[in-house]
Amino acid sequence: MASTSTPDFAPFREKMRREGLADLVIDNFHYYYTTLAAGVTGVISEADITPVESVASQSELASYEPAGRDAIGRAAVLKLNGGLGTSMGLEKAKSLLPVRDGLSFLDIIIRQNLHARHAHGAQVPLLLMNSFSTAADTEAVLARYPEVAQQPVPLTLMQNKVPKVLCDTLAPAEAPSAPDLAWCPPGHGELYVALQTSGMLRALLDAGYEYLFISNADNLGASLDLAILGYVAAEQVPFLMEVAARTEADKKGGHLAQRADDGRLLLREVAQCPEADMAAFQDIQRHRYFNTNNIWLNLRALAQVLAEQGGVIKLPMIRNKKTLDPREPQSPAVYQLETAMGAAIEVFANARALLVDRSRFMPVKTCNDLLALRSDIFELGDSYQIRQRPQRTLGTIKIELDDAYYKRIDDFEARFPLGAPSLVDCARLTVVGDVLFEQEIAMKGAVAITNPSAEQIRLPRGTVLADASFTSEGEAPGTE
Repeated sequence: MASTSTPDFAPFREKMRREGLADLVIDNFHYYYTTLAAGVTGVISEADITPVESVASQSELASYEPAGRDAIGRAAVLKLNGGLGTSMGLEKAKSLLPVRDGLSFLDIIIRQNLHARHAHGAQVPLLLMNSFSTAADTEAVLARYPEVAQQPVPLTLMQNKVPKVLCDTLAPAEAPSAPDLAWCPPGHGELYVALQTSGMLRALLDAGYEYLFISNADNLGASLDLAILGYVAAEQVPFLMEVAARTEADKKGGHLAQRADDGRLLLREVAQCPEADMAAFQDIQRHRYFNTNNIWLNLRALAQVLAEQGGVIKLPMIRNKKTLDPREPQSPAVYQLETAMGAAIEVFANARALLVDRSRFMPVKTCNDLLALRSDIFELGDSYQIRQRPQRTLGTIKIELDDAYYKRIDDFEARFPLGAPSLVDCARLTVVGDVLFEQEIAMKGAVAITNPSAEQIRLPRGTVLADASFTSEGEAPGTE
């Protein structure tokens, strides 16, 4: 790795040291900054990869469950809890957003963990990786659950932050009136550095833990699964990525592939795809599997890789072009240098991918996703697992709410003041225009609601729309 005395990097080094960031974090960022300054964009060409034809399936792992029971006392769970959900208009940790029965993501995650400890008779540590934007909010919630802190390792670790880089000069971005705007999280690929610099990796190993299951805090379908744990333990898998079958709705998500030269598995994100290859990237028949960001790690294998690579894992860089203030399109253009956690699949020899059921992937990235999760399509079981109700027979619902009225959480909540309508029998819901939903409303089949006027319309209590296309200029909606 180049010396941090490089003149072009000196302002970044000084800025990061003033923030108290560890030398390892600075060296890691220097690697990516040097890559950026050299003109590397991080793209992965279609010519350099080959599709993955098949992977092992979760449906074939039942015989590994006893091995999972044997390994549960050596397993820990980590949730990536650094997101603010700014795309939904949130200003606090997304994990604090209420999702079911008045409980937030974080409430449910904690209760899942406490239930697992009791059910398996094992001390399964829960770890939360926070960002500088979510730490205080998270600590306030944890204070309500003192029993969850009764574990041999700390509950939280902090994701590091890195400077934003001005696109035109490659100098550090500055925002004197709002200093936090000049910093960004370096992507969830920074997890490996954070585990090292926080001392969490050493603490886990010293306490006898060997396996770590990692997932996003906004994906409540991702829970500790005994059969998958048993597979990782019995087969001595150093790194396992859970993947799901791509559909048209997933064609922009990162997909699994193989390097053409040596056959190693890799992850390609859309930001790493050349424009000329975008059609191939979005071809779900060619690239069949997408990354759910549910990852299983053998901690001893991770420690070995880190030792071999000087404490960092050099993952492919993702150069994300943004504005300094995400809410101000006219603010200066900046690069955020990021890495993806799943990209480490190419670093571990004998890494594997596993095809999982879609029930393990139900992230909330938009208010559309939130509406589905709050509806009667799902239920919260005694173990605090989110599951689809048995009477739901239509597969994954497609919801398209008008961004002008439903994209931001405050606007969304105002238009569903009494909760979500019944969607258990709905295949598709499209809403265009400003529509307020009252209580005891049901959507069935494919429903499209359009309000072309500037005035809000209300769907009155008891409305049932079945395979209907309703426009406010037409007849009023009725019941079946």
